[in-house]
Amino acid sequence: MARVKTGPVTHRRHKKTLKLAKGYFGSKHALYRTAHEQVMHSLKYAYRDRRQLKREMRRLWIARINAAAHNNEINYSNLMHGLKLAKIEINRKMLSEIAIHDPKGFTDLTKKAKKALEKAAA
Repeated sequence: MARVKTGPVTHRRHKKTLKLAKGYFGSKHALYRTAHEQVMHSLKYAYRDRRQLKREMRRLWIARINAAAHNNEINYSNLMHGLKLAKIEINRKMLSEIAIHDPKGFTDLTKKAKKALEKAAA
């Protein structure tokens, strides 16, 4: 059986990893072993944080909506329930944008939510 030399393949693999590690501190961007360890960790963090970002953004939107709702004498929970009763389907991202950029429009939405809550209570 012929001898197989893996020099070019290994070199290519090492170059690929070191390219991914560009900009890392210390030996993590220069030495293959430490670079490989750091790249593997970095890929794990990237995978995890793509999901965590979604959670954090939702928390931010809810905090913004709650702050704007309190300015209109209603809390977040009642606002969302009132909007559901009023059959106003709007997601939290857009609701927070309205709260920031169009306070008058947000006030109109809170009035509709309050009216729907009163109607449901009666």
